[in-house]
Amino acid sequence: MANTDPRRDAGFDPARLDLLGRVIDADIAAERYDGCEMVVAREGRIAYHRQHGFADRAAGRRVEPNQPFVTMSIGKQLVVTAALQRIERGDFALTTPVAEVIPEFGARGKSRITVEHLLTHRSGLPMMLPPMPMELAANLEAVVQATSAALPEFTPGSRVSYCVLVAHAILAEMVRRVDGGRRSVRQILAEDLFQPLGMRSTALGCPARFRPRLAPVVARYAEPGLFEPAFLEAMGGTLGEDSEVPAGGYVSTAPDFLRFAEMLRGGGELDGVRILSPGMVAALGANRTGDEPNTIWAYTEAYRGWAPFPAALGLGFFVRGTGTHPTPFGLRASPGTFGGFGAGSSTFWIDPASGVTCAFLSAGLMEDSYSLERHQRLADLVHAAVV
Repeated sequence: MANTDPRRDAGFDPARLDLLGRVIDADIAAERYDGCEMVVAREGRIAYHRQHGFADRAAGRRVEPNQPFVTMSIGKQLVVTAALQRIERGDFALTTPVAEVIPEFGARGKSRITVEHLLTHRSGLPMMLPPMPMELAANLEAVVQATSAALPEFTPGSRVSYCVLVAHAILAEMVRRVDGGRRSVRQILAEDLFQPLGMRSTALGCPARFRPRLAPVVARYAEPGLFEPAFLEAMGGTLGEDSEVPAGGYVSTAPDFLRFAEMLRGGGELDGVRILSPGMVAALGANRTGDEPNTIWAYTEAYRGWAPFPAALGLGFFVRGTGTHPTPFGLRASPGTFGGFGAGSSTFWIDPASGVTCAFLSAGLMEDSYSLERHQRLADLVHAAVV
């Protein structure tokens, strides 16, 4: 009799994929987080697609198929892709100073900051918002104005310091301006990325149609780590119809992010629609920051007893790189594996060597260093299931 198990047909050991589900269920039962939807595929063939736990534990609402979540920072790779499209169209280059597109940005010593500095988190821009009212954090124009008026925190290119919010606001504004200013960033992403890829449940901001099913942003930790729990919950609460937080303020689903990952695995094309060139996609898995540490993780030296480890950043994507160090893509991933990692919650990745893609979105935020360990463990279970 022909083998009809889709897990084995996709090149996975079914028993080992079942272990993945048991580990997730155990973590949810222990209230480390609340729930998730996870999709794993190999060469485009889905081997694992399950919903676990709660979208809203307090309300007893379970995770449903195609469950909408707030993306957190895996949304960065969406606006990065829009910027890479503009590079391929010749609108600007990696070497273009940001101030050539946004003249006011060059104030106060920022004239040397380039597109590549933004993409590799070496711009010198502040980790968080510059001085401005918190209620304007979802207003792109206000964030761009405040960032343009701010001083850089270090010389561009001198070190790696993950920029949580403002670098991608500036990148998004560059995309908007070279587009002619006729469309909002929200429209550009919808028309040039989400609609062509069939990402029907993804939007910048939170359209009203998603609100009833959206998993609320709730922290499952109390002691501050990388972020104050209240800050993340407040950011989740700011998302509305007109919100534009290009660094992470999107609503999406695991199946939609798998489509995004599959486009990248396919060399920039999915279902006959080309988003990026094969050459551009091939460059995404290259580590452009070498062994330099990411200063955002410095707190883990005292908080967790971790040694410094490489930032492993490419052109707007995290990469696996080499060596034994924390990575959300798993220690068994090939060095060219690349993807994204969102605060306390989400990840997606593409391993070009094995052809495996993965998307994971969750409810119930973990502290980021523990979330990183969670993703590393789940990714290694996926890698161990490949036959």
